[in-house]
Amino acid sequence: MLTAKETGVFLALVVMCLFLAFATESFLTTTNLLNVGRQISLLGIMAIGMTFVLVSGEIDLSVGSTYALGGLATGMFIISGWPLLPALGAGLLIGAAVGLANGLLSTYGRLPSLIATLGMLSIIRGSALLLTGGQPVTVNERNGAAPDVLARFEFMGQGYLFGVVPMQLVFFAAVAALGWLLLSRTAFGFRVFAVGGSAKAARVSGIHVQGVKIWAFVIMGTLAALAGILSMAFLPSGQAGRTGLGLELDVIAAVVIGGASLAGGIGTVLGTVLGVLVIGVLRNGLVLMGVSPFMQEVMIGLVIIIAVAIDKWSMRSRST
Repeated sequence: MLTAKETGVFLALVVMCLFLAFATESFLTTTNLLNVGRQISLLGIMAIGMTFVLVSGEIDLSVGSTYALGGLATGMFIISGWPLLPALGAGLLIGAAVGLANGLLSTYGRLPSLIATLGMLSIIRGSALLLTGGQPVTVNERNGAAPDVLARFEFMGQGYLFGVVPMQLVFFAAVAALGWLLLSRTAFGFRVFAVGGSAKAARVSGIHVQGVKIWAFVIMGTLAALAGILSMAFLPSGQAGRTGLGLELDVIAAVVIGGASLAGGIGTVLGTVLGVLVIGVLRNGLVLMGVSPFMQEVMIGLVIIIAVAIDKWSMRSRST
């Protein structure tokens, strides 16, 4: 069953799709819809992680930098001769370590997560620049990647399941399913909602508030690194100063559009998926209609403002 917020987002998505189906000839084609699915996948993977963070009552502004560091580091491991699985594992561990640092700073360090992750944004971006020497990282055989490792790595980002479904979309679907199970069907998910709803009440109930929040940040960091790795696998080249720049804004916007509250305690994985689809369909539709890229940014910004305004208004109505 959809919640009231999810129903509203779903209806908005349906109206948008119907409009684009009549306004353009190519929107409802299988090729375009699968292309939309691929385009939203990396954003969606990170948005699932951000759902855990926002529901727990925190926020993470460092996801774009973690995305860059995880992907670039994995690429450097591969061209250094590492087998694929160790390289992937190391990249994910880097993301998890960033999430752990964010969690520790925001809990035991008693820093507001907005400030802690804003500082980490610069630290991680600077670390990526130091790691790469400010030079682009390109994963290919000429730079040292083993042919079999390169082929499997590129399949993760460029391949198609059964020759039809983009692998990036497959990863997004798997992450969304696991995220839904973890947040909606486990004791940990219940604790995340309890902590975000009222940390004081959760503590009185015996929930380890700091531990729950730290794990939410670890999930976020790991998924940001996974998205960065898949991005590197799709377009096997990246630069530390540009990769993932400003991505955190789209990630947070998708989760808020999907019904999550910036105040914590409210949000669902299904709502986040719908929010990601709204952004993806909107961007795709504006491109198909020939709207200026500058105007696209204006319209996406308006959607974000409207979504946050609705969240604030609904919070006020619940409190009165």
